[in-house]
Amino acid sequence: LLIVDDHTRFRSLARELFEAEGFVVVGEAVDGESAIREARLLKPEVVLLDIMLPDLDGFVVCAELSQSVDPPAVVLTSSRDASSYRRKLGESKARGFIPKSELSGTALAALVT
Repeated sequence: LLIVDDHTRFRSLARELFEAEGFVVVGEAVDGESAIREARLLKPEVVLLDIMLPDLDGFVVCAELSQSVDPPAVVLTSSRDASSYRRKLGESKARGFIPKSELSGTALAALVT
């Protein structure tokens, strides 16, 4: 699992949560450019990707990652709910969306397995 979010505290809490639920976190990224770079380098099976990043938005990053030879399963997340992104989520190649308030290993596994 690669965790992408510009907030250090969120990345730390997400890492703790997912590692406690049996996921292997292979890395973290703070923005869209580093997410693309880390995904190419680390080749994670899953990327948890915040939509609101300081450089590229998560939809752009997801589109870029989906063009990889063996693309990771991308799950988008945000502090906003899905209704804020309804049209874009429907057009996205992401496996799904989980609001940050509902993040769990079970929710993530349901979208990527």
